[in-house]
Amino acid sequence: MRITREEVLKIASISKIEIQPHEIEDVLRHLQSVLEYAARVSEVAADVYEPSNKNLNIVREDVVSKTDPEPILSQAPQREENYFEVPSILKNN
Repeated sequence: MRITREEVLKIASISKIEIQPHEIEDVLRHLQSVLEYAARVSEVAADVYEPSNKNLNIVREDVVSKTDPEPILSQAPQREENYFEVPSILKNN
């Protein structure tokens, strides 16, 4: 994939970056280098990635366990029974 001079200017315009005419070629080379690197990373990732696991869902049984809420609730600035008490953020009309 090659990037053009016009694309560099469009990217600069969208990004609100002012590029001087003498800087365009350097920016173009840098962006091209980034695109080539990204393409290479994609190639390597495609070689390593196992598509057979793409849509694999891991399912486990839910396990309910009793825990003592006191250690956590004891740290609350305000509480009511086994619940944290927080300031109301909605107004009643």
